[in-house]
Amino acid sequence: MRVRPISPALLVHELAERLAGAASSRRLRVAVDGAPAAHPDHLADALVDPLRALGHPALHVRAEDFLRPASLRLERGRTNPDAYYESWTDEAGLRREVLEPAGPAGPGRVLPSLWDARADRASRAAYVDLPVGAVVLVSGAFLLGGGLTFDVVVHLEMSAAALHRRTEPQLAWTLPAFDRYAAEVAPATFADVLVRVDDPHRPALVECLDGPV
Repeated sequence: MRVRPISPALLVHELAERLAGAASSRRLRVAVDGAPAAHPDHLADALVDPLRALGHPALHVRAEDFLRPASLRLERGRTNPDAYYESWTDEAGLRREVLEPAGPAGPGRVLPSLWDARADRASRAAYVDLPVGAVVLVSGAFLLGGGLTFDVVVHLEMSAAALHRRTEPQLAWTLPAFDRYAAEVAPATFADVLVRVDDPHRPALVECLDGPV
């Protein structure tokens, strides 16, 4: 195993090439998993245009657009790390509206968002029809180790020290949730692509001797 420093631009290029190859004859469901401080939404968004340029329609779905209603999400308080870890995301909705339709037996009709957390109501988004060869990029935290099925997993890994240092002060209450995730799920073990992002401007790919993890 080796750690290969890589520029953000080259990381996007290499990931897009890899995902395009994997999506040649099917729809591809990709997890871009990481804490907010790792900016998984930014990476997923950056992959959309390169994938389209390679001939693969791409849709970015944020886990934050599949949160549960506030009455359920916040019933243990607004800053409860266990609730944040266990029950903020509507995994059933994400599975029903995105992952199953984009799967091998699915019709390819995907809902890009389910819930507007700021307004605390349904997002009223329109369905999107994805052809074979399309890539669905699902970004967010705590995507692995539960009931969500992905074809490719990209995990953005941060050391505990970097996570604590780079988490915004108003989100410091979430840190115990990420400690639990690391201890209970070990998300790096699920990764097809493991990227260390202690410094988001200087990522590094963790590779086996015969290629990326």
